[in-house]
Amino acid sequence: MRCNSCGREVESQPCPHCGAYNVLDKGFVRLVEFLGGDRAVVQAARVSVGQGLKTPEKDRRLINYLMKHEHGTPFEHAVFKFHVKAPIFVAREWFRHRIASYNEISQRYVEVGDEFYVPDRLRKPSKGNKQASEFADFPDEGEILSKIEEAYRYVYTLYREMLERGVARELARIVLPLGIYTQFYWTVNARSLMNFLRLREASDAQWEIRQYAKVILRIFREKMPWTAEAWEKLGRKRP
Repeated sequence: MRCNSCGREVESQPCPHCGAYNVLDKGFVRLVEFLGGDRAVVQAARVSVGQGLKTPEKDRRLINYLMKHEHGTPFEHAVFKFHVKAPIFVAREWFRHRIASYNEISQRYVEVGDEFYVPDRLRKPSKGNKQASEFADFPDEGEILSKIEEAYRYVYTLYREMLERGVARELARIVLPLGIYTQFYWTVNARSLMNFLRLREASDAQWEIRQYAKVILRIFREKMPWTAEAWEKLGRKRP
């Protein structure tokens, strides 16, 4: 297996060289920085009564109390910064979570690489949810997937031709589809992160963004185990 971030051969995830988790066929999620944690939540909560950390048992109980009673602001004192590579249609869903900071690679300044998302399998609309989909057997699935790749090759060839003829990057990019990969940095506090996970790791979220949410949930559990446990125990309520 090759890491989609640094390109090195790896046997497991996360990548031991850059820390990235592969997602989809060419994407990744990588935790760049982490500030605070469970104890930062406790400190932020207890400052209101002029106190700080106590014993691990008491601190853990406090996090459970905060979560149960929806006292959310202390969770804003733990912060994650991620580097993400995802198809544009996934990124556009992601950017709807506005209580966070984003910076994305610019197709005005950078020539876009030949990297497009090709699904392993096709899905059909869900019968029970108009916005959802479910995997299904298509007798002509191979043909459809081949045509998707053919369409990608065509538009990318046109894009390169426009650049070679002197068309500005900011205009040449208009032919590129939603399946092309983009990259961005996402800085988000734990409170907003839990809201993202509540919505995007849910069973009715689009399958592609759910794959990213699953990795982020794994990182969240590793970095803030007390908070993650309390949040999940209470049914992933929004604090």
